[in-house]
Amino acid sequence: MTKQTIKEKILFFMENHSKKSFSMEEIAEGLKLQKSADFKLLVQTVAAMEREKSVEFTKKGKIKLPQKDVTVEGVFRANERGFGFVTIDPEEADVYIPKEAVNFAMDGDIVAIDIVQAADPFSDRGAEGKIVEIRTRAITQVVGEFIAYDEKEVSETDLYGYAIPKDKKMTGLTFNVAAQGIKPVDGSIVIVEVTHYPEKEYPRSLEGLVKKVVGHKNDPGMDILSIVVAHGIPTSFPDTVIDEADKVPDAISEEDIKGRRDLRDQMIVTIDGEDAKDLDDAVTVRKLENGNYFLGVHIADVSYYVTEGSELDIEAYERGTSVYLTDRVVPMIPQRLSNGICSLNPHVPRLTMSCEMEITPEGHVVKHDIFQSVIQTTERMTYTSVNEILEEQNPETMERYKELVPMFKEMGELHQILEQMRETRGAISFEDREAKVLVDGQGHPQDILLRTRGVGERLIESFMLAANETVAKHYHDLKLPFIYRIHEQPKEEKMQRFFDFAAVLGILVKGTKTDITPKDLQRVLEQVADKPEEAVINTMLLRSMQQARYSEDNYGHYGLAAEYYTHFTSPIRRYPDLIVHRLIRSYEGNVSEKLKEKWEQHLPDIADHSSKMERRAVEAEREVDAMKKAEFMADKIGEEYVGVISSVTRFGLFVELPNTIEGLIHVNNLKQDYFHYIENHMALVGERTGMTLKIGQKVKVKVDKADPETREIDFEFLEAEEVERIEAPKQQKRQDGRKRRDDRKNRERGRDKKPFTQKKNKKKGKKPFYKEVAKKKGKGKKPKKK
Repeated sequence: MTKQTIKEKILFFMENHSKKSFSMEEIAEGLKLQKSADFKLLVQTVAAMEREKSVEFTKKGKIKLPQKDVTVEGVFRANERGFGFVTIDPEEADVYIPKEAVNFAMDGDIVAIDIVQAADPFSDRGAEGKIVEIRTRAITQVVGEFIAYDEKEVSETDLYGYAIPKDKKMTGLTFNVAAQGIKPVDGSIVIVEVTHYPEKEYPRSLEGLVKKVVGHKNDPGMDILSIVVAHGIPTSFPDTVIDEADKVPDAISEEDIKGRRDLRDQMIVTIDGEDAKDLDDAVTVRKLENGNYFLGVHIADVSYYVTEGSELDIEAYERGTSVYLTDRVVPMIPQRLSNGICSLNPHVPRLTMSCEMEITPEGHVVKHDIFQSVIQTTERMTYTSVNEILEEQNPETMERYKELVPMFKEMGELHQILEQMRETRGAISFEDREAKVLVDGQGHPQDILLRTRGVGERLIESFMLAANETVAKHYHDLKLPFIYRIHEQPKEEKMQRFFDFAAVLGILVKGTKTDITPKDLQRVLEQVADKPEEAVINTMLLRSMQQARYSEDNYGHYGLAAEYYTHFTSPIRRYPDLIVHRLIRSYEGNVSEKLKEKWEQHLPDIADHSSKMERRAVEAEREVDAMKKAEFMADKIGEEYVGVISSVTRFGLFVELPNTIEGLIHVNNLKQDYFHYIENHMALVGERTGMTLKIGQKVKVKVDKADPETREIDFEFLEAEEVERIEAPKQQKRQDGRKRRDDRKNRERGRDKKPFTQKKNKKKGKKPFYKEVAKKKGKGKKPKKK
């Protein structure tokens, strides 16, 4: 009988027995191994099993199976400082994982964790855990800058060199490149496929093979391309997709038009930015004899060309969305379609999906129709031209488009009606400041311009919102499987923090944290309109909102105060919109149970994947934006600016300049005083001077550092405008401040047994300061007074 066989029998015996622990004799008797030779083999096997931890001994020398820890599974999110958080349920708070308990997990890994410290709702302290198993690795390849070894080092290490990852969350990890396959040149941006992950012997190292050389770090635009590739966003279309796109005709035929409503005789226009090439929406408005308005929204019928299951469709699904970066667009579908047959260019027939609505002077849709159509736009308008017409600024523009001017006037009227309707029902309107980074031919930032939204931009938004709501309500009422754009009610804990913060400013919020309507929040914004605290309340409320996402279930759109909402209007750049068009087409005529079952099965995956791809695109766009802004400020070290405090944390405050550039002033660099963080005021308060620094306050700063690689900008504090001071904590509260900092350090270091704070004297109270000094100097006497 082999040891392996005995081991299996031992485990089976113990697992299927009511007793929890056994003596060696009991196991021998149970397995009939009492003979001298058998018993000796049993003892040897149990000893080996103890070493491999498949059994363990009790204090009384009995054998038992190790207690199985109750583990839960979640997604690990790494922090660049080493610790991280595990999301188990999106509706629940994340579990904190100290640096020492990460167990070599990396960002995005699916892990099993033990909860070592439960959450404490009374102190607002979250749960703490340790990772016990990595079940699925999220990172299978890494993008980084390759650093080459010389021939001697290659021979000694069997490595070509190493790569510096572009992902900040992998800071501190060494990524070795094995001396096999592709050998890049020094400075290449490479994609490395991971073959070995961090482990006990090599806790900070990975190893892999170069899968692809993207380019060289000095190539124009490589900085942006590196971020795109690092996020897994495809930079080119497969040949099969291009081949399929090339087969799509450049013009529509009579066969394409069959069964469609012909609207080519209507006055329909596109309104977009000057540099837009993929024109996917067109509109028409006219006033009816009964006083109502007719609004026609016509959207490029991309789903006619991107058919279900085709190479184009599979690729569009994988991408999920187009990605808009500083100097380029990574499109969802090939530009031959997006800028060609699917673009509603002027004076040529185009296939569309139309939503026509009759809207009352109060903004309510009383009739609607959704159908396949063919249109021919009358004019390609820009926001600038429409704004000049509506504001009657430019006589030349008015003359050029004189036949269209009456329609634009009616568009302006309808927009005001729709905007007022949304405001009346409680839609929350945040002041959204966007900036555009202007770059030269080499990709270097030259200027940063604020984007202004005129009436032209806002009226198109109003018309698209109306169409999206109408389409969503139509298919919800038909009780057919559909995909919705949802925005759920804010979470209780975030609302409570907002309530507490607003109360400090003397702002009364109606409603409760569990049941607050958009209208209640809109009233808050109205209370602070044009007041000094407007910016801070806007910021805090925006941070309290949940993230919008796609879902097969309709939960409404909280921010818009809309009961039904979807995305119907941008199928060139968003996959859910393309699916909505496909659903509309598939639901024409009789709808079978089989068809319903098909969409009920597919829509949850489509909604979830689309939401993830949207977040991926947003993260890439933000990283590129932050990098270019840091690059823009890199040659402005020492220059002074006036900005506004946009955020306050324990470790410092962020200041936003008028051009939207944001930088950090670390609390350690605030030399004016020792500052306490007052959480319910979102402020830092000087202990000695009482100096108050809080959100919304104007400050003067100097640029201290700007690093495009880390995408970080640091400011030096110079002075701040006078604001109403918050009462500074008393001197004796300083120890509480130390304890909070020490608790945070302990959490980050995972030191729960050896606290960071100094040990107190056995007697009540703390040693006098002079005794601590004397002890450190090796003297026991009190310093003499001078």
